[in-house]
Amino acid sequence: MNHEGSTATGRRSPLAKVLSALPPGTQLVIGGTVLLGAASYVHLMAAGYSLSKPDMASVSLLWTILMSVGLGLFFPVEQELTRIVAARVVGGQGVAPVLRRTLAITVAMLVVLTGGMAIAVRPLADTFFDGRTDMVLALAAAFVAMAAGNVTRGVLAGLGRFGAYGTQLAVDGALRIAIAVGCALGHVRSPLLFALILTAAPLVAVLITLRPLLSGVRKGPQVAWSALTSGLAPLVASTLLSQVVVNAAVVSTQLLAPDNAALVAGLLNAVVLARVPLFVFGSLQASLLAGLSSSAAAGDRSGFSKLLARTCMVVTVLGLAGGIPATILGPWLIQVLFKADDVLGSLDFLWMSAGTICYMLAMVLGQALLVLHRHRLQLLGWALGTVALIVTTLVPGPIATKVCLAYTLGSLTAVVCMFAAVRLTFLREPPAAQSGADQSTRPSLVDTV
Repeated sequence: MNHEGSTATGRRSPLAKVLSALPPGTQLVIGGTVLLGAASYVHLMAAGYSLSKPDMASVSLLWTILMSVGLGLFFPVEQELTRIVAARVVGGQGVAPVLRRTLAITVAMLVVLTGGMAIAVRPLADTFFDGRTDMVLALAAAFVAMAAGNVTRGVLAGLGRFGAYGTQLAVDGALRIAIAVGCALGHVRSPLLFALILTAAPLVAVLITLRPLLSGVRKGPQVAWSALTSGLAPLVASTLLSQVVVNAAVVSTQLLAPDNAALVAGLLNAVVLARVPLFVFGSLQASLLAGLSSSAAAGDRSGFSKLLARTCMVVTVLGLAGGIPATILGPWLIQVLFKADDVLGSLDFLWMSAGTICYMLAMVLGQALLVLHRHRLQLLGWALGTVALIVTTLVPGPIATKVCLAYTLGSLTAVVCMFAAVRLTFLREPPAAQSGADQSTRPSLVDTV
């Protein structure tokens, strides 16, 4: 990596030394992630100014469910695919069998998911989309598009083709922005068209990056099903629960107050605004994982501890830098940026911002548990966090305040549990030497945005 790349990376992150050690092209992944994250804001802003409050609530719920269930199911597929493909590349083995079997697993997941949606299409439409079955179909299509993107990016990252990986993210983001702005300027009033952006943009991005993917796929020895599924189940469960914690506020409000479309839409706007630090944190995840894995491979207990503590400090400062302005200006900003009603106060944004800090800390500690091969302890942390979130949501009180507080307490519970798990594991044994090979290949992605 040249001096200019290192300097630019240093400006992006305090972990400059770790970022400078990343594979060539990783900066393109970060750039693509930034553009895709910005696209989420532009998409929702355009929808907020174009649609009625009930229609905007439908788009808000579709976006939230996609980010919760879709990321929870298919991002772990990308992670495991990246890890296995990278290992095969190092060993000089072709990856075609891995891709075929991963596609089979992904298609099976999609069949179960969309089949269940088809059976429950009417209840889903009545509960979340004001009776519109076409929005349920749009959600199913968006799941297919997300799965296609995650599978192709998993192969590209494993092959080390980060330029194509970043290109896919950037094309997806650019198309979302262009289509959403075009719909707003064209005075589109259909929530379905705004929802279909979440299908059209990622599918076009996948098609554009198919050539570099297919050119790297070669025949090789068959891969065992167990090699693909053994780590996938706990990782899917952990990711699903973490997405429930970070996205539950909007869905909970729809279930508790189905007739309050303004509050549902306003809460999504608040969630998106409060998650700006989480979006920035997404660009640091690969550097954290690579650094922890390198320390583990070297048996460097001191380096492992220092990097973990430094990252926790960085995300806390990042959370405060975003959370303080959001608490003060948030109620006004969502009205200006998203055309939201005056339904939330500074206290709601305070809890939402505090929850984001706790959530980022939980993500950091979760990465440490993965490096230490404690997947099930990470799952336990998110499971207990989800329980805390549900209990808080069900207590009496103003809906907006308690769903925001539930996010904070759920994330805080996960932090406490994972901190205890890391502490106890680290005291008993040093980081496993083999963990670096397994974990350091995973790419930097946001999907919470």
